Amino acid sequence: MTTAVQGGFAPQLEYRIGLVVEKTTRGLAILGGFVLAGLIVLTVTSITGRFFIFAGLGPVPGDFELVEVCTAFAVFSFLPWCQYRRGHVTVDIFVGWMSPRKMAFLSMIGNLLLSVIAGVILWRLVLGTFDKQAYNETTFILQFPLWWGYAASLVGAAIFVLVSLYTVWRSFNEMMGAGELQSAEVPENIPA
Repeated sequence: MTTAVQGGFAPQLEYRIGLVVEKTTRGLAILGGFVLAGLIVLTVTSITGRFFIFAGLGPVPGDFELVEVCTAFAVFSFLPWCQYRRGHVTVDIFVGWMSPRKMAFLSMIGNLLLSVIAGVILWRLVLGTFDKQAYNETTFILQFPLWWGYAASLVGAAIFVLVSLYTVWRSFNEMMGAGELQSAEVPENIPA
């Protein structure tokens, strides 16, 4: 069993918040997975309807509109989980020789940059949501407001920002402690 990082800023608090972050991001990712599974059913149903058009069936009206909106929601649902689990692509060939503390420093810099990028994405998504709402733009076939899709994606984008900021804190504590934990070493339990 691994113990939590002992160095850095409030490591016990960071660990406890990490537990909440993990549960939240996992739940959001699972929700995104259910949405994608629903899109698979929708797409298969629509394609089957097109195939049997001679029998009086047809495609699901507005299927592509629903796929666009729900896919955006799903993508933003997966980003926080990926960030929390250190799932983004890294180039290990350049850092494989570094000590765990140096790797934690590089992770902290990367997480800080990603936090800024996530913040910009959230900011622009908020402005886009208000813009689509102000102009009452709707989809072509189903005529539902476009801002609904933007607003649904805001949930994942906001959590992505918070998780990115959390990972900066986590990397800082790892840098001040024993170094970056590998995913197999992520602590499961910590003494109070």
